[in-house]
Amino acid sequence: MLILAVPGFLYYLLTVGGKNRYKSLPFFGPKVLAKTSHKFHGTVIPDTIFHKLPAFTLTDQEGKVITDSSFANKIFIASFFYTGCGNACDVINENVRKLAVTYQKNNMVRFVSITVDPEHDQPLMLKHYAEKFKLPASKWLFLTGDTTQVYNLAQNGFLLNAAKMPDGQFVFNDKLVLIDAEKRIRGYYPGNKIQEIARLNDEIKVLISEELRKIKAPN
Repeated sequence: MLILAVPGFLYYLLTVGGKNRYKSLPFFGPKVLAKTSHKFHGTVIPDTIFHKLPAFTLTDQEGKVITDSSFANKIFIASFFYTGCGNACDVINENVRKLAVTYQKNNMVRFVSITVDPEHDQPLMLKHYAEKFKLPASKWLFLTGDTTQVYNLAQNGFLLNAAKMPDGQFVFNDKLVLIDAEKRIRGYYPGNKIQEIARLNDEIKVLISEELRKIKAPN
């Protein structure tokens, strides 16, 4: 009962009488005007098509195929790493772990870490790495796949740098990315800064409230 009550209580805190008590989060990435429109206070406003993640197919630490449709109607927080990264990635992933524990019983929220070294980080390696964080794949996925697709997804989907350099080193962005239920980017957060993790926590709640408003909105 408590698990069911928490989202409703959150909705009550952030909305009263059908009115927002929070500032909506921005949308990141390129956007274009649609041919459709809507009215707001009598003014016709063109609809906007926001950047969305492209279709993808990857493999998780259990060897299961994960696609973009695996996150249907889910809010998720994504990041990039590799198992040989060392302390820098461990610090970020420990911050992700703390967030994931906070939302462990909330089925609306999932966490995703994608390796930038997929040639080395095969599912068994990811499974071994994930074990130290003691969270199930149902809450926190560690993903690998084809190198070309991983880098393309990072650069053209999440709009982050990710590449393997000629010297064998990896260059990638350490930000966490907040993705809404429609696969749109709603925020970037340095994964090693506690104050930014706190901001991400607050903004996850904003997205949860947005989803609850959709459910409660009249037809």
